[in-house]
Amino acid sequence: MRVTVIGTGYVGLVSGTCFSEFGHEVTCVDRDLGKIANLQKGAVPIYEPGLEDLVSKNVAEGRLSFTTDTAAAVTQADAVFIAVGTPTSRRGDGYADLSYVYGAARELAPHLKGYTVIVDKSTVPVGTARQVARIIAEVNPEADFDVASNPEFLREGAAIADFMRPDRVVIGVESDRAEEVLKSLYRPLYLIETPMVVTGIETAELTKYAANAFLATKISFINEMANLCEVIGADVVDVARGMGLDGRIGKKFLHPGPGYGGSCFPKDTLALMRIAQEHGSPSRIVETVVEVNAAQKARMVRKIRKALGGNEAGKTIAVLGLSFKPETDDMRDAPSLTIIPALTEKGARIRCHDPEAMDAARELLPDIFFASSPYEACEGADAVVLMTEWNQYRALDLERLKSTLKSPIFIDLRNVYRPLEMEHLGFRYSGVGTSRD
Repeated sequence: MRVTVIGTGYVGLVSGTCFSEFGHEVTCVDRDLGKIANLQKGAVPIYEPGLEDLVSKNVAEGRLSFTTDTAAAVTQADAVFIAVGTPTSRRGDGYADLSYVYGAARELAPHLKGYTVIVDKSTVPVGTARQVARIIAEVNPEADFDVASNPEFLREGAAIADFMRPDRVVIGVESDRAEEVLKSLYRPLYLIETPMVVTGIETAELTKYAANAFLATKISFINEMANLCEVIGADVVDVARGMGLDGRIGKKFLHPGPGYGGSCFPKDTLALMRIAQEHGSPSRIVETVVEVNAAQKARMVRKIRKALGGNEAGKTIAVLGLSFKPETDDMRDAPSLTIIPALTEKGARIRCHDPEAMDAARELLPDIFFASSPYEACEGADAVVLMTEWNQYRALDLERLKSTLKSPIFIDLRNVYRPLEMEHLGFRYSGVGTSRD
């Protein structure tokens, strides 16, 4: 089939590339001339394991192309995916900014030829697909089209596997024709018996928000349990394991830390809050999840301050990991963006390292030192904070690390290391959810 993807950000580029790997003919469209020129040369603008190789392969085999020409790309398409950004509104009210989605709908509408399915791939509030359909019909009353919702469930750092071997595919449609087109696009997944949830458009739109909010709830819940463990002398790692072995609960997302971040959970929980409030059915749980997450980041600042003797002024702190999670260079709503400024405002000096995110972080975190290795970051530091659990930080040469530090203070915000082992090595260790502070 012929597929057009509007938007070459994270979702659009991964989705378009994977559709081409399925064997479809895919054209990715973006207004950014520089980005398209780089993609045509094989330069991928984001870090995602395996993506650059997959892009190069499918470009070479003639199934994947990049252009700024919306008209040409849309005219020949059987399906057009809208995969543009839906950031939180600049008004600060939590609502999703849909201007890019609606702008894409207006731009593509005049160029529709023959029956086409317009698919919302971006995460959008309930009712967005109806608005997209209205816009297209107003701009091009003669267009033969359906609008569908096909939310993405891609984890940064594992996006290709999530697309090629998903837990499920959710399709929101209102016509048999649209359903057939989308099922044809995903036909390769039938071979591995991927569940297909075919439902109404509003249901599909809400499913994405509900899924992300539930995962965020698990994170905030285990962080609250971690805080309780520190007070009563329990160990949250064992608590989480005891919970996660229950098949009804599962172990995923029960990892205490400095709070969730990234491009999805912060934005989507806020948007779901506003959707619920707007429709007179507020979600008290989601509202609390958001509050707990903000409080957790502030709590981590206090934890670091306590480990330093109650005052970070004039102290040098090494920070290992800046991105919101491993295997991505994404700095959007990363806990480091809250925690580091709070420390520098009180006079701390920061030396940091991240395997992939330092280029992005330089614009967001001025006046801090970016080191070429974790050991360089720790040179002369009064303490080291493990912020993001990159694999490179899971097997550090701890004796070497300790020798570079001014003080052997290790603050592990991801519980990568075991407290007793760290204490045996001579560190003053502080984790999350342990009374060993």
